[in-house]
Amino acid sequence: MDVDTRLLRYFVAVAEEGNLTRAAERLFVSQPALTKQIKQLESQLGTRLFTRSRAGMELTEPGRTLAQRAPALLSGWEQAVREVNATASREAHVLRVGFIASAANEATPEIVAAFTRLRPDWRVDMRQASWSNPTAGLADGEVDVALLRLPFPGQEDLRVAELLSEPRLVALAATHPLADREEIAFHELWDEPFVSAPGATGVWRDFWLATGDRDGRPVRIGAVTDQPDAWLSAIANGYGVALAPESAARFYARPGVVYRRVSGVSPTRVGVAWPPSADDDPVVRDFVACCLENRTR
Repeated sequence: MDVDTRLLRYFVAVAEEGNLTRAAERLFVSQPALTKQIKQLESQLGTRLFTRSRAGMELTEPGRTLAQRAPALLSGWEQAVREVNATASREAHVLRVGFIASAANEATPEIVAAFTRLRPDWRVDMRQASWSNPTAGLADGEVDVALLRLPFPGQEDLRVAELLSEPRLVALAATHPLADREEIAFHELWDEPFVSAPGATGVWRDFWLATGDRDGRPVRIGAVTDQPDAWLSAIANGYGVALAPESAARFYARPGVVYRRVSGVSPTRVGVAWPPSADDDPVVRDFVACCLENRTR
């Protein structure tokens, strides 16, 4: 019997959440669409996997059996796909470089040019990731090396070389009462709603909310986004303010959004990261060397 891995992913989400609404939000699909997919899987297997209760979606006995097996099946398949893609990229002489918005900075064209001069038969494939994926696919093996904002979840499991440091600014709606100030003390922003990265990003989210610089004050979240355009829209529409790297004022200038200096928060850093398994990879080593030689000072 052939089963679409997407159906298994949907099943796992419902099994883990125990609730169709939460699972649909996690999967970014509508609840009716998710219900239809679960029914399709049950039809293919010829058995019910869930029963509805006041508590939500409860696994049946066959459902519990599948819930025990499905995560390993999906993990094995995803690992196989990553390995196949990595092998294909190497065969085609393509270096997959992940990056988070603004971590690929003004020096990136010089880095890529230097790498191309060093290895003219190779091509750099730049792959931008959302903020919900702070390692830009590196942790999942989707890229070979990445340009990232530090700190990020799982950083201790990877090799990281710092490339640059820059101040953090605050981005505000142009109509915000503090927008006419040249510099704002961070404590003046403690009670403001903030535009935040998804909670699952952990230390990444905490850093950009400066949770350690609030003297114990709780953070107010006005909006959650994981892409620059949505982030800018949320700020422009007055849903919150946000800390941002200084370079964001150059990369993400937008009518209705202003950037101001902010005191009382530490700077942000950019690094190049790679997995320990690539320590002896000459291609990755060459790219890292080009990053270090062409870093922005």
